Amino acid sequence: MADNGWVTLPFDQAVLVNPPVRLERGEVYPFVDMQAVDPGSRSVGPSELREFKGGGSRFMNGDTLMARITPCLENGKIARYAASKAEEVGHGSTEFIVIRGRPNVTDNGFAYYLTKWDGVRQYCISQMTGSSGRQRVPTSALSHREVTIPPLKEQEAIACILGTLDDKIELNRQMNRTLEEMARAIFKSWFVDFDPVRAKAAVRREHPKWTDEQVSRAACPNLKPEIAALFPDSFEDSELGEIPKGWSVESLDKTAHFLNGLALQKYPPTGEETLPVIKIAQLRSGNTTGADRCNIDLPVEYVVEDGDVLFSWSGSLECVLWSGGNGALNQHLFKVTSAQYPKWFYYLWINHHLPQFRHIAAGKATTMGHIQRHHLSDAKVIVPGQPLVSLTSDLLGSIIERVVHNNIQSRTLAALRDTLLPKLISGELRVPDAERIAGRCV
Repeated sequence: MADNGWVTLPFDQAVLVNPPVRLERGEVYPFVDMQAVDPGSRSVGPSELREFKGGGSRFMNGDTLMARITPCLENGKIARYAASKAEEVGHGSTEFIVIRGRPNVTDNGFAYYLTKWDGVRQYCISQMTGSSGRQRVPTSALSHREVTIPPLKEQEAIACILGTLDDKIELNRQMNRTLEEMARAIFKSWFVDFDPVRAKAAVRREHPKWTDEQVSRAACPNLKPEIAALFPDSFEDSELGEIPKGWSVESLDKTAHFLNGLALQKYPPTGEETLPVIKIAQLRSGNTTGADRCNIDLPVEYVVEDGDVLFSWSGSLECVLWSGGNGALNQHLFKVTSAQYPKWFYYLWINHHLPQFRHIAAGKATTMGHIQRHHLSDAKVIVPGQPLVSLTSDLLGSIIERVVHNNIQSRTLAALRDTLLPKLISGELRVPDAERIAGRCV
């Protein structure tokens, strides 16, 4: 033991590995599937309620679930089980190793970050055995990796510093879910279901002699008067049926430009300056960790920046507000822009059509489902008057900007956490210094 109270122990003596948890066969408990573990989130909740049949992993609230298989562990699938007090115990995939702080030796929160630390995670990856594609970490390997741990009070402080950063990241994630739901609900109500128009039409039928202002105030009491006034109070026929009077129908690919990515293997990295290649995997993860690289000598329109709308048209069809930093647009992805309409307009219309696009892709008799250009033409967009689009931008545009801002902030916080973690775990950086650094960013 060193003078500072740090002690070196085998990993499986510093923490409890697969500690016993009492579950009754035939009873129903919360179940966690590997698919539910998001590498970008510290916590994972129950996937469903499932009967316990005696196999798989067992855990309690606060335990760390570490994937033991490839590629899940390489992708960072490590999370703490978090559920309501009524669901304190649970079970899950056989491919989890359960880690818990050892009483009087390790704090449970510190045990999570110790497991996330590359000194442990990369060691576990190096110990995988089995056939290609189905390799896994043998639990016995954990007895051979030694770790040096600080006294409990320092462990708690380390977990608190890193946990504060993770808490802010999680708060941003929750806030963004709420903001996205709010934006989509408003968009659907106004531009798909035409709720303000229907309400004004009903009031107009009942009070034909009222002024437009009276109709708007009565029909849309919760809308700003200047916005309510821009919704018509009647409908007209169109190729899609009745739409608000004065509005028009356009094809999705007429409202925005869909730029297909490049085959970036033709731009191999040269020199010191390179760009990460943004493929479908990066689109889904929201970052460029582990991405391939390409050289920077590509047309500027193929450079992706924070806030760009990216849409994958094959494989896993997704449409996202990119917030993972500069990169290069790979084939199978569209960068979507418009010289005529604001970002919120085409972003929300793409997401409105996304379920149908996924249905089309799922029906393709190929190994990788996809949509084609004509599907963008077939997808229709209902376009309101320009004054309403402009005023709506103050609301929906600001929501979209806030989502991007929160994502960029989370990326910065995650980078700080990932920088602090190994330095704190190794003792290279002490708690007071880390507190000052983290305090400036949260």
